[in-house]
Amino acid sequence: MVFQDYALFPHLSVRENIAFGIRKLSGNSQRSRVLEMLELVGLSAEAEKYPHELSGGQQQRVALARALAPKPDLLLLDEPFSNLDIALRERLSAEVGNFLRSQGISGLLVTHNQNEAFAMADVIGVMNQARLEQWDTAYNLYHRPKNQYVADFVGEGVLIAGVVTSEDEVETQIGTLKGRFSYPCRNGCPASVLIRPEDIVYDDESPLKAKILRKDFRGANILYTLELKGNERLLALVSSHHDHGIGQQIGIRSKVDEIILFERTS
Repeated sequence: MVFQDYALFPHLSVRENIAFGIRKLSGNSQRSRVLEMLELVGLSAEAEKYPHELSGGQQQRVALARALAPKPDLLLLDEPFSNLDIALRERLSAEVGNFLRSQGISGLLVTHNQNEAFAMADVIGVMNQARLEQWDTAYNLYHRPKNQYVADFVGEGVLIAGVVTSEDEVETQIGTLKGRFSYPCRNGCPASVLIRPEDIVYDDESPLKAKILRKDFRGANILYTLELKGNERLLALVSSHHDHGIGQQIGIRSKVDEIILFERTS
């Protein structure tokens, strides 16, 4: 198990902490395994240091290496990357996921970070107040959420009101959306339609206008929070070359292939 609070042995060096669970191996095998783990977590230069001489992120990596060293059948991870910087977190989550698969080790990871779960997991469970809402692949959680909680929780997006007008069309404030429904909904059904930022396309020529309420600069893109005339809100991921101010109106159009909707009850 990889504990969130590390649980390292303070009187043992990094090398000795990692070797703790593999002391039955021969000397050469033990040294080889420890070196492999040190390389995996990027701590070769700290092998002879003690836990109190390491940063929190380094201690967490030692705990990870110690748990992986015995090649367990099942590895339990309690938010193992929470104290790492973003770049290291992304690298380690991908590498640990690949390592577990290559070694045939099953892993159970608890995390609040969706990107971390997507990078590591073959199957993901979304929990809500101790209830398992959906147990599925990352693709299905994103593109075929089973209920509004999962739709709202996974990724970015908003739910807007609509009315189903045929088996593949729904009328909304951003126009008539036509495509395959993720779940069947009868004609005339009042619906909540999930619109992702990538479903909204910036278009100066479009007659549909939206007011910018907020902008989040993300380097190559800007995530705009937009408001339509009927007070519906949308998110749009737009190239950062189109830099507009809060309060401005921009032209948008929808580009939705698979329509994720849920029947609106009340």
